[in-house]
Amino acid sequence: RSWPDIQTIVSRICGICSVTHSLAAIKAIEDAMGISVSKQTECLRILTHYMEFIESHVLHVGYLVAPDLLGQKSVVPLAASHPDLVKTIIALHRLGNEGMELLAGRMTHPVTLKPGGFARLPTETELRALQAKLKAAVPRLVQVAEAVLALAGKLPDFKRATEYVALVEPGNYTFYHGSIGSTDTSTPVPVRQFESVVNEYVVPQSTAKWCKWHRDAYAVGALARFNLNASFLRPLAKKTAASFGLKPGICNPFLNTVAQVVETVQVVE
Repeated sequence: RSWPDIQTIVSRICGICSVTHSLAAIKAIEDAMGISVSKQTECLRILTHYMEFIESHVLHVGYLVAPDLLGQKSVVPLAASHPDLVKTIIALHRLGNEGMELLAGRMTHPVTLKPGGFARLPTETELRALQAKLKAAVPRLVQVAEAVLALAGKLPDFKRATEYVALVEPGNYTFYHGSIGSTDTSTPVPVRQFESVVNEYVVPQSTAKWCKWHRDAYAVGALARFNLNASFLRPLAKKTAASFGLKPGICNPFLNTVAQVVETVQVVE
């Protein structure tokens, strides 16, 4: 297949994180072919990525974790027992989807992302409207954070010494640019050397490939990014983390949900 098709193909790996897969593929193509992009393209890609984080994190926290913490089997009975909370979750989830639809061309499996730029650019009017929606989302985020905080005591108190791996970039809580960092080393690895970090291997009891770096396994995701980049959180996100007592060095995987709340505040902010 031709290289412009790659982002369209890899986006099908996942319907929830299809923007992430597309952007990773596009960055690899541009790096391989020496294609540079404008600052505007960089900003719009990061904004598109942020929309996916809102959609994905809210989906997990609101539709999957909240029912467990509130003693419901799913979000359907939760809508009857906690209607205001569910309406807030739906509104935030819709915000992420609408942002991806505007920037990526549709809510899942993007069509506007391409090497060198975008197939379609949003207008200033459309971006101003999105900006207004993001500002209006802040009180809703506070409501969700308060709801999770009230239930945080139900999260298991479980700790396991863990290596956390995520992108790191000086001065920035990064999701997109940077090098590969680890809580087990102070020396980041360039992304071109990702194979030295992934170290895939197979085990008899699983059809999925496993990975290791400095230990037998490592964790990625929201808690990993928090543990490595918390000092670069914006004020409201930092305040949200403090309200939960979330500090770098935490090794409780159940607190990944809390880190997702903090990251949602961060990207909206």
